[in-house]
Amino acid sequence: MAQPRFPKLATDAMSPEQREVAALITAGPRGEVRGPFIALLHNPAIAKHLQSLGEQLRWKGKLSQKLVELAVLITARKWTCQHEWFIHVELARKAGLDNAIIDAIRDRKDPPAKGDELLVYEFCREAHATGRVGDKAFAAVQERFGLDGAVELLVLSGYYSMMAMVLNTAGLPLPGDAKPPLS
Repeated sequence: MAQPRFPKLATDAMSPEQREVAALITAGPRGEVRGPFIALLHNPAIAKHLQSLGEQLRWKGKLSQKLVELAVLITARKWTCQHEWFIHVELARKAGLDNAIIDAIRDRKDPPAKGDELLVYEFCREAHATGRVGDKAFAAVQERFGLDGAVELLVLSGYYSMMAMVLNTAGLPLPGDAKPPLS
């Protein structure tokens, strides 16, 4: 794909609704319109709702940053989303996720995860492999994080699946002309 399918909009080319959503995104924890929001801003009503959901899942939920980023990497690998992986692998490292776990997920192998990381891995792996989570993985996450935590993890997997599809379809280049990290 030579050119991105959804060009980045200059502020003066935005509709009032697009400017409003761009300002909302820029004022929030993302700090700028980037990644999937370059494409999503072409439909400001959808972009507005998705940025709010993403903000809740990523920064305001009950799961730790390390577990959120683990779930994102599992999802990025499932969809072979180069952009999502490229951005979130560094966030996962900063959040304390072990490189051995990251490398195993990248290589499509079971990671040497334990404790909460293993619970999240099993839950997300099943969700992505079958479209549902089995009783054992669900019960383990429910016991550890509650029903609200199970909902959060499930929606997190779905949200980042959607974002992976947007990114994979949009054809945005990786930052700094980086090489694709996933094979």
